[in-house]
Amino acid sequence: MTPANAARRRWLLAAAALPWFGPSARAAELPLAHNFQQELAAALARREPLVVMVSLEGCPYCRIVRDQHLEPRHRLDSLTVVQVDMRSRNRVLDWQGQPVTHDELVRLWKVRVAPTVLLLGRGGAEVAERLVGGYIPDFYAAYLEQRLEQARASLR
Repeated sequence: MTPANAARRRWLLAAAALPWFGPSARAAELPLAHNFQQELAAALARREPLVVMVSLEGCPYCRIVRDQHLEPRHRLDSLTVVQVDMRSRNRVLDWQGQPVTHDELVRLWKVRVAPTVLLLGRGGAEVAERLVGGYIPDFYAAYLEQRLEQARASLR
């Protein structure tokens, strides 16, 4: 079994154990973005893109994407994933080390739908097609994997 297949298998097993909906589901933990220079450097050191999830507090589709797709990959595969909240005035350091708010970044990226997943490479450039919206839950994992492979290929 190749390392990629082993990682995919671990992720699928972990994702299968998570409930789809309901108050019993534990809240997934993805860090909020705080310093894009450091977060991108950490991802690129592992030859991976920086995955940025633009979310909206209370969004049920964001919860599904976060809990069932991104958090397991972050936890099990050490994928560097950070969140940016569409309406947050929290500050983050941008690619040049300048403070900017989450909502300013969302406007800069022209993101209009939550959830939106961006895959970023050198200099903060998008290296794969965005995942916009929740898509069909049964196929989201395949769409995410396709985008990750596209991003990895562009980083080689």
